[in-house]
Amino acid sequence: MKSMYRTMQLIRVCEEHLARCHARGLIHGACHTYVGQEAIATGVCAHLGPRDAVFSTHRGHGHALAKGVSPYELIAELFGRATGVSRGRGGSMHLFAPEIGMMGTSGIVGPCILQATGAAYSFKLRNEDAVGVAFFGDGAVNNGAFHEGLNMASIWKLPALFICENNEFATEVPFRYAAGNPDVASRAASYGMPGVQVDGNDVEAVWRAAAEAVARARAGEGPTLIECKTYRTRPHAEGMGDYTYRTREEVLEWRTRCPIARHRAVLIESGMATAAELDAIDEEVRQLVLAAAEKAEGDPMPEASEAATHVYAPARVAAPAPAPGQREISFVAATLEALDHEMAANPNIFVMGEGIGVRGGNFATTAGLYARYGAQRLCDTPICERGFVGLAGGAAMTGTRPVVDFMFIDFINDAFGEIVNQIAKMQYMSSGRLRMPVLLRGAIGMGKSAATHHSGNYYAIYGQIPGLRVVAPSNPYDAKGLFTHALRCEDPVLFLEPRALLSAKGPVPEQDYEIEFGRARIAREGTQASVVAIGAMAPLALAAAEALGREGLSVEVIDPRTILPLDMDTILGSVEKTGRLLIVDEAFGPCSVAAEIAAEAAGRGFDALDAPVRRVNGVFTPTPYSPTLEAAVMPSLGAITAAIRELIAE
Repeated sequence: MKSMYRTMQLIRVCEEHLARCHARGLIHGACHTYVGQEAIATGVCAHLGPRDAVFSTHRGHGHALAKGVSPYELIAELFGRATGVSRGRGGSMHLFAPEIGMMGTSGIVGPCILQATGAAYSFKLRNEDAVGVAFFGDGAVNNGAFHEGLNMASIWKLPALFICENNEFATEVPFRYAAGNPDVASRAASYGMPGVQVDGNDVEAVWRAAAEAVARARAGEGPTLIECKTYRTRPHAEGMGDYTYRTREEVLEWRTRCPIARHRAVLIESGMATAAELDAIDEEVRQLVLAAAEKAEGDPMPEASEAATHVYAPARVAAPAPAPGQREISFVAATLEALDHEMAANPNIFVMGEGIGVRGGNFATTAGLYARYGAQRLCDTPICERGFVGLAGGAAMTGTRPVVDFMFIDFINDAFGEIVNQIAKMQYMSSGRLRMPVLLRGAIGMGKSAATHHSGNYYAIYGQIPGLRVVAPSNPYDAKGLFTHALRCEDPVLFLEPRALLSAKGPVPEQDYEIEFGRARIAREGTQASVVAIGAMAPLALAAAEALGREGLSVEVIDPRTILPLDMDTILGSVEKTGRLLIVDEAFGPCSVAAEIAAEAAGRGFDALDAPVRRVNGVFTPTPYSPTLEAAVMPSLGAITAAIRELIAE
């Protein structure tokens, strides 16, 4: 009980000092304090060890301190110092200490729920005695992440705790206005789990509820939702106006319910501590925080040279790939072979997606694996792309290697925020202390009369995101080697499989091999023009080059294989030889990968060019259904052939 008093006091003193530092200009961005809510982080984290994983939200200082982050590391972070808990990369809203199980806080509402679910999936998969804990505010319970996360945790009985800190306001919007059902704890019944409501200003009540929930999770009985009724007594963020959406009287009344003063009175009245003992704790904490702030203020800022480090994990070097050989299998069979091999070798790999279990996947991408590896490693999911992609992020952060089979890239766009704001940024924000080996795979492209929600490409969008790897193979040989590399690298990979090529066959060695990212393939050598063709366009470009070769024209065809990283050196080397460049890209023209290649070639390869760079793109329109309409918006063999002929003649 005295230890919890000290933790609450440490949070309070640290937060009040940070508020003063913000007023002095020592904090360069936002500062979201935890004043008034100290009992919640304290009561829950009292049951957690370093192996238990905590995921938090923008108001996360209290969770970090309760989990074991020192005041010095926290203050240094908000001062933007190199010695901060996130090495100066995070500030108030992005705190990382994975060494002690503080897995990160997020400026986006909701992802922590999915990440804690993912950590719990990791722990269950590896049979570890650990729990995943999400702290979030009342605003998050109206977010899709809340519903998707709780549902997944329930159906798989994951060892997870969901802690709602209901402080009555989401930024400045009252919860009583924003919620059709303002009783958060009662929502647990909708997902088949216990829901408990406690006084969030009573640390003993929080401690008791958390004790039961943690014990339940560790015993394999599944998750619990705990709603802690509380109030923040400082503004949403320091420097913001506070009395336009609530009254001064309301804030003052809640200050009289201070959780620290309340616990102090309990300790003294029960005889567990004297006033003098608690005064001594108060003074010790005050001195600790002052010393920490003084030291942090004198610490150096991060070096500018560190600004772009840890975006990616160290590159994985692979042995040279073998010759294709004579055996022919399909594109899908090639990736299945790679996945089966790696799952046998690495028990941390598991696959999630709709219908990837007994059924074997929409395109037979996991056929036969369920019988071999079971339901936990071939996990059929609800239709909740944001949910299971966010779960995959939390799982990767806690040491497993998820493969998300999303069928069509159009579907994964529902999880765009989880990919871009969370998965792609974690290695950077944690200064390389977290690795994110998430493999996201699915089909792209037109040609099957699948209409506009099953025919997208979108790799140009994802190719702009630092931290991601974006792969688009064009044949079974490359598919197996690139997929194997994706299953072994430490970065998140978006593996895009042209739907038109899934059944295409080609030579593939039986043995295990890798193809490194960022190495384009010269599919056909030539001297008069260079053609860069992406994904499903590569076979068309090859066919065009072969037809033109029969006319006496010599065309070189380059398959980039990967969009991010993009091998411009090979492309420019080809342009040096031919003097002409055509890029064939099924995706739209504006802001496309073809546009990026053209710009790079015009800039870096200007002196080698004997003609303007040309492009063939799909028409800038959503994909239509009727075969005649679809054919009209796709690059065709005839259009590619004509474009090459015109380029050589120019």
